[in-house]
Amino acid sequence: MDKTLQQYDAVTTECIALFGKKAKDYGTAWRILRVSSLTDQIMIKAQRIRTLQQVEQSKVDEGVRPELIGIINYAAMALVQLDRGVVDTPDLDAGTAVREVQARMDRARDLMQRKNHDYGEAWRSMRVSSLVDLILMKLLRIKQIEDNQGSTEVSEGIDANFLDILNYGVFAMIRSEEPIKA
Repeated sequence: MDKTLQQYDAVTTECIALFGKKAKDYGTAWRILRVSSLTDQIMIKAQRIRTLQQVEQSKVDEGVRPELIGIINYAAMALVQLDRGVVDTPDLDAGTAVREVQARMDRARDLMQRKNHDYGEAWRSMRVSSLVDLILMKLLRIKQIEDNQGSTEVSEGIDANFLDILNYGVFAMIRSEEPIKA
């Protein structure tokens, strides 16, 4: 588990560093986005990864890794929006936004540790393509919950799905650097 935590922390450190740089460049304009808009942004990125995996050719000079970083950051931003609510004008400075996003990444890390204990790090034997498919499935679930005005009868809520998406994104980044052992 120590190796997993080190790898997880390296990935989220990379993601939060980029988030911080973008927050300095753009401010926190994302605070006006409704959660459904963030869901759609993640969907676009996940579908692009799936397309790249299927056609094995990119006409835009960005590969899978930047898209995974985007998925992770957007999932954390969606969790912030769920917790703090959507605003009409940006209300956070860059430093506060970084702390808010980091707190959601920490929450996802805690969940990952609990699930890893129960599942025995099963994700390590998964293909990146399967992790992307799981992200897409979770997004479709979120969209259905959003269409139901947030109501579920027996299922987890939107926040649990975004936490899973964040973790699947981190796993995909880790797995993309490690070949599956035969």
